[in-house]
Amino acid sequence: MHLSHLSFREKIGQLFVVRPESLEPAIRYNSDAELPPYRLQAVSDGMRKRAAQYPAGGVLLYGHNIADPEQLTRFVRDLRALPGVPLLCIDEEGGRVSRIAGNPAFDVPRFESAAALAAAGPDAVREAAHAIGSYLKRFGFDIDFAPVADVNTNPRNIIIGARAFSDGPAVAAPLVAAFVRGLADAGIAGCLKHFPGHGDTLADTHLGYAFTHKDWQDMLECEMIPFRAGIAAGAPLVMAAHIAAPAVTGSDVPATLSPVLLTEKLRGELGYEGLVITDALEMGAITRSYGSGEAAVRALEAGADLLLCPLDYLEAFDAVAAAVRTGRIPEERIDRSLDRIRRFTESRKDSGSRSS
Repeated sequence: MHLSHLSFREKIGQLFVVRPESLEPAIRYNSDAELPPYRLQAVSDGMRKRAAQYPAGGVLLYGHNIADPEQLTRFVRDLRALPGVPLLCIDEEGGRVSRIAGNPAFDVPRFESAAALAAAGPDAVREAAHAIGSYLKRFGFDIDFAPVADVNTNPRNIIIGARAFSDGPAVAAPLVAAFVRGLADAGIAGCLKHFPGHGDTLADTHLGYAFTHKDWQDMLECEMIPFRAGIAAGAPLVMAAHIAAPAVTGSDVPATLSPVLLTEKLRGELGYEGLVITDALEMGAITRSYGSGEAAVRALEAGADLLLCPLDYLEAFDAVAAAVRTGRIPEERIDRSLDRIRRFTESRKDSGSRSS
């Protein structure tokens, strides 16, 4: 992907990873809970027309988008043929968040949870991640939104639990690194989530506001240890969470929209040079306070490269385009993200040729 060959709208589209439903004009929704009954599992002519106007750089599939191996193979093929040549993404952590392994129509390895794998040690975690990556690669995916790099320090946490490897950062760190390497062995890009750490929170950001009381020094001594390990292992993506850290930022702004956390801390202090992707912008922690357009613009201003699943993709796309045209977001800022995306996609081609 050469920047000089992209139109202005194609450049904007590269910044988004969307649900397939966002490309289907016949579907309008107010929350993700409304989507499973649609069972969108094939590319329609309407999707092709919308993608020509609003090209997206990536598509994320959920469980209700997947029926069986034959359908998934066709769907991935046809999604790849859409304008923008989207990256294909999925949440396949191993355990309860597994879109393919959670479907009995697929004959793939299944794992109880990250916490259960942890007892077997780093080699077993790497082997499990390689097994997951191998079937994701076979079905044509590029990115797995895994591993969970959170430290499950709050036993009352309702969202992480056994999705994390451990309640101890020193235990979790080598396992996070092993999972990243196992996916890479199979030609799949991993993604560390949920920066700056979801393990110490109580609330579910799918529903609304969540925060941590910790200051940055506390995080360096706990949450950042697995993130540092995953970064050192070569994780090409980090997912920012909708978690506020007022003791770090001085405000209730979630990490997704925080220049302090994404630019000063993650990029500056931790030295991370890969892609930063937001958690889904359709989640309640965002939509209760921000419109789709403003959230997308603020995430880019904070330092994100990829905007995941805005509730209203068209509004978000148009808002980012307008922010660039008016100078609110300098075009050079967008080009920096596009350059990271270009380097990532080129590395994907290299890994594909090595693993084929």
